[in-house]
Amino acid sequence: MAQAMLAGVPVPAMSASLAFYDAFRSARLPANLLQAQRDFFGAHTYERTDRPAGQFFHTVWPEVQG
Repeated sequence: MAQAMLAGVPVPAMSASLAFYDAFRSARLPANLLQAQRDFFGAHTYERTDRPAGQFFHTVWPEVQG
């Protein structure tokens, strides 16, 4: 797959499969940004990775002027 990418040959199914596998075996994913965005736009809560699991937080976001 690396050779195909270096040659500019699209391999969407292979790269998607590799991305799925990488996500599946990862202990931590960058979903925290999604949680923060959801909290900003809809007052959802989020979990922090530096706190014990099961604790949920909500931030009162300042209003943006302009």
